[in-house]
Amino acid sequence: MYQSDLTDKQWEYIEPYLTRTDPRGAASKYRKHDIINAIMYVLEGGIKWRMMPSNFPPWYTVYYHFRMLNHRGIWDQILKDLVKISRQRELRNPNPSYALIDAQSVKTQYRGSERGYDSGKKNKRAKAPYCN
Repeated sequence: MYQSDLTDKQWEYIEPYLTRTDPRGAASKYRKHDIINAIMYVLEGGIKWRMMPSNFPPWYTVYYHFRMLNHRGIWDQILKDLVKISRQRELRNPNPSYALIDAQSVKTQYRGSERGYDSGKKNKRAKAPYCN
């Protein structure tokens, strides 16, 4: 058992998303729970797929399932539903009405162009000349 493994309660929530989306309908050689735990191990650990421990299903099987779930939008759907559940627990509207996006400018040691467009400020202006 690894720290990245899903708890039984987490697995109960995720399992329905996996059973209703299997396009082949064939019985798998590996348990879906083990495949999801392997995916979580790779994502949490930041390792390469081929470096998974041997007690997981083969890396190419795990990667295939990760890609198929991603391609079908299952990960996005799980995340959206978890956000709704979290917001309901906080007694908030389950559907956010807006989102905030922040931008940041970072100074570098290199000289920029004399004139440019600053998308954060929405204007064109002459840049300050480079001084030594």
